[in-house]
Amino acid sequence: MKLKTQPVHERVEITAVSAEGKAIARINNQVVFISGAVPGDVADIQIIKKHRRFLEGRVVQFHEQSPTRTTPVCGHFGTCGGCKWQHLQYEHQLKFKQQQVHDQLVRIGKLDVPEIQSIVGARHIYNYRNRLDFGFSNKRWLTTEEVKSGIAFDDRGGMGFHISGAFDKVLDLKECHLQGDFSERVRKFVRQYTSAHQIPYFDIRNHTGMMRSLIVRTSSTGESMVIVMFFGNDQTNIDQVMQAIHAEFSEVTSLLYIINPKGNDTFFDLDVYVFAGKDHIMEEMEGLRFRVGPKSFYQTSSAQAYELYKITRDYAGLTGEEIVYDLYTGTGTIAQFVSRSAKKVIGVELVPAAIEDAKMNASLNNISNCTFYAADMKDMFTAEFMAENGQPDVIITDPPRAGMHPDVAVCLRDSGAKRIVYVSCNPASQARDLAIICEKYHVTKVQPVDMFPQTHHVENVVLLEIN
Repeated sequence: MKLKTQPVHERVEITAVSAEGKAIARINNQVVFISGAVPGDVADIQIIKKHRRFLEGRVVQFHEQSPTRTTPVCGHFGTCGGCKWQHLQYEHQLKFKQQQVHDQLVRIGKLDVPEIQSIVGARHIYNYRNRLDFGFSNKRWLTTEEVKSGIAFDDRGGMGFHISGAFDKVLDLKECHLQGDFSERVRKFVRQYTSAHQIPYFDIRNHTGMMRSLIVRTSSTGESMVIVMFFGNDQTNIDQVMQAIHAEFSEVTSLLYIINPKGNDTFFDLDVYVFAGKDHIMEEMEGLRFRVGPKSFYQTSSAQAYELYKITRDYAGLTGEEIVYDLYTGTGTIAQFVSRSAKKVIGVELVPAAIEDAKMNASLNNISNCTFYAADMKDMFTAEFMAENGQPDVIITDPPRAGMHPDVAVCLRDSGAKRIVYVSCNPASQARDLAIICEKYHVTKVQPVDMFPQTHHVENVVLLEIN
């Protein structure tokens, strides 16, 4: 479909927001998803894609702008896909996230739930992330102005976030407001140094170059981790880049590097080399200390993680006599957070490195009532496993965005636990899993939590009790 041949629909009112964060309008009784608009806008819309059940459109011209709009903080807004709701006032972001939870559980999932509690907002709506991953590419994304200029740019190297729909290109960042000053200083230094010294950037199509990605992690304790991923195994270049970072940022707690010659950026199966400092950083919560390694998962907002875990512990309703299962335990943070109020906690997680961290954390915190297993959940969490480790009184589960394997949901349904606390970063997959579990349980509490301001993502905690 050629864009220029599509008609423009005039003065279309934007009425809602979708679960994916795009605005919604109706044209000729068809749903249209539109980027860059918010409910209350009135605009001319051009259709850019047609699907069987919906359309996609773009704003050609605004006639009226919604009073819920605000001025985006970042100059990359509209190009970078990381903070798509910067143009929407935060109170209205929360409103739409609350509605998203309701729609996924009630309207789409057809679940019988009590009144959903008001969403817990974040105190910090910028600079809240404790981890960011920046990619390198020898084919940076050209802005509209650069394309229109007709200039042939010789240096196409870029470092930043990958552009949606263009896997081989990154937006060359000039600023980012997600992680804070330290992360910005590291990012800018590495970008300037590698460019000035002509360290070749990764070519994802042809699999050449050196600089592949940069990961910056910070913690609530003030520690920091910097990981540089190289594509090529050129030790001279590696030592040069790592030494430059070490000289500029001697305060970095953990300076690491990885050599990744694979076709993807995952490094769970690769060696991580310590260039300077330790191989981990420490997080802290209510006096508990957590060892976070380069391969460990930890909630990306330390402050909101604490709010989330307090709700989870409250919903678990522990008295000190319960056997608790913590499924998808990660580095064992929730397991240890509730362990003081439980008789025994069993944690299960797929990533072996995360389980090693969990065991070290338990030892560090002098916790003796937690046992951790590294295994695929659908293979490990069975009736036989529960028979060996004790009948669970309470199950806490925090699966990845895709949700649970159906066998795990069935096992939860048949577990006989008095209470199940289901923590999810995706209410859609949560609703799907709950439909199975609710064959023998009923939902008694629902609490959304905003972990990701300026985005459409929302965390949700559900308490289920056995029928």
